[in-house]
Amino acid sequence: MKISRKHSVAAGLGVSIVATFAAFGAGGAETANQIPRGVVLPPLSAPRAQYFRAHPAEWAKFLAGLAQTPAATARATTTAGGTWSAVTKAPFNGLCSPLLLTDGTVMVASCDTAIWYKLTPDNTGSYANGTWTQLASLPVIGGTQYAPQYHASAVLPDGRVIIEGGEYNGSGSGVWTNLGAIYDPIANQWTAVAPPTGAAWANIGDAESTVLANGTYMLATCCGNPDADALLDPKTLTWTATGAPTAGLLYQDEQGYELLPNSDVLTVDIWTNYNSNGNATNAERYSPSTGTWSSAGNTPVSLPDPFACGNFEIGPAVLRGDGTVVAFGGNTGCQAPTADPTAIYKYKKNTWEAGPNVPAVCGSDGATSCSLPDSPAALLPNGNILFAASASFGGRPTHFFEYTATNTIQQVSDPLFNSTKSGAYYYNFLVLPNGQILMTDFSKMAEVYSFAGSPLANLAPVVTKVPTTIVAGKSYIVRGKQLNGRTQGAYYGDDAQMATNYPIVQITNTASGHVFYARTVNPSTMTVAPDAPGYAHFSVPAGIETGPSSLVVIANGAASQAVSVTVN
Repeated sequence: MKISRKHSVAAGLGVSIVATFAAFGAGGAETANQIPRGVVLPPLSAPRAQYFRAHPAEWAKFLAGLAQTPAATARATTTAGGTWSAVTKAPFNGLCSPLLLTDGTVMVASCDTAIWYKLTPDNTGSYANGTWTQLASLPVIGGTQYAPQYHASAVLPDGRVIIEGGEYNGSGSGVWTNLGAIYDPIANQWTAVAPPTGAAWANIGDAESTVLANGTYMLATCCGNPDADALLDPKTLTWTATGAPTAGLLYQDEQGYELLPNSDVLTVDIWTNYNSNGNATNAERYSPSTGTWSSAGNTPVSLPDPFACGNFEIGPAVLRGDGTVVAFGGNTGCQAPTADPTAIYKYKKNTWEAGPNVPAVCGSDGATSCSLPDSPAALLPNGNILFAASASFGGRPTHFFEYTATNTIQQVSDPLFNSTKSGAYYYNFLVLPNGQILMTDFSKMAEVYSFAGSPLANLAPVVTKVPTTIVAGKSYIVRGKQLNGRTQGAYYGDDAQMATNYPIVQITNTASGHVFYARTVNPSTMTVAPDAPGYAHFSVPAGIETGPSSLVVIANGAASQAVSVTVN
């Protein structure tokens, strides 16, 4: 469905988009009572939302095509890949935006509400058998309850969690809010964070973000023109402007940020050639040392949704242990050919090469091209990439695949619940310390994926120095190499970020086999460079069992060799 020129971003993005947000928030076409029962609010690009605002009938037609009823096909099962297990049913609906805290627990939002919960693994380290407890709710900011869905997020080096923006905020109306808040897990308290200053920050919305290798949080605005990026000082909660991508229309809605081993940040541009109806192939990378963006070459095929489709979506991009990035396309299926492409980026050479197309096994006929607009992916400890895909944007059913280290794609079994009636954008992934992938899908039933095969040793941290005698309630320093691993773990793009490139310290009592996590803070670096030296502080839990134990450092589900310690 093509956006007419008078509704295009090119017609004056800086003014028209902000006006569109105001109209949507005032109760335009996207109102809560028009959302069909059982449909999860879709993540939309700003111009797509603008089009639907002007064409209510098309909005209703679009919603009717989203996943909402069981498909005729059964859940797909295969002998390839790993297996799924159910997690203890959550006490709330709308599970999304999972984040791994540095003490091994998991924060999960009840999306489009102010409510957050915590999943604590049992004493064997099982998240499937974990316990749910409610956390503090998000604050009221300037008279508005902050309750976002599709927003930027990160775990900061000091262990706090920041979330910024939101496409929705507690209702069925898109508002692209610029509210934000930071969570202190020790105090169990949220604090409001003011947005960066400037006209470009009137809307943060479904923005992308990342934590740089030096530990600084970098945030993009979804919809500024010219665009803007900013860096956060976590002590003062103030922002400093930095360079933003410069190609195309100076606009980066729907794009993603991926941290590279050389500390640069990669993005694939969606908006290049917009005025000429071209399909973008441009990529850029940000240098923290200069605060500027430069060319990252051109993808061999266009990864964003074709211009004629008007959805302006793209898939996730995943950094692998060998330093290559696998980027997935986001073809929403409005025109042929609809095969969704992949491309592989080699950061050392700053070049791209073509990868395989995603298989055509989706749709109710089982023969429609599978695609990844707004879809999750995660690097498994065995080196493969787990990803979800469905036919078109929000189609059903959703199927699951592994992209192997040899650049082939194999279908794996679907989750136990809901895949036949869910679109791929329903799903978020999070890499857990035990190597499993936690999956949420807006229901009460989270699941974990256990990979097949063996973990790759080169993805794991290496411990070089840690005290061999530790005391409950005391803090220590662990030193080593590659303590953050070689990837950020799980990826989505804008709408959700759930990086886990920071050390997790796990201590297992030798006699009982019980597992305990020590809270880590302030790693010396957040780099994903191979063999990078570093250290981190960790606090031994007060309730830990004493006696002979083993200690490992985990990053992105990959564990170091165990070190024998004694807990006093």
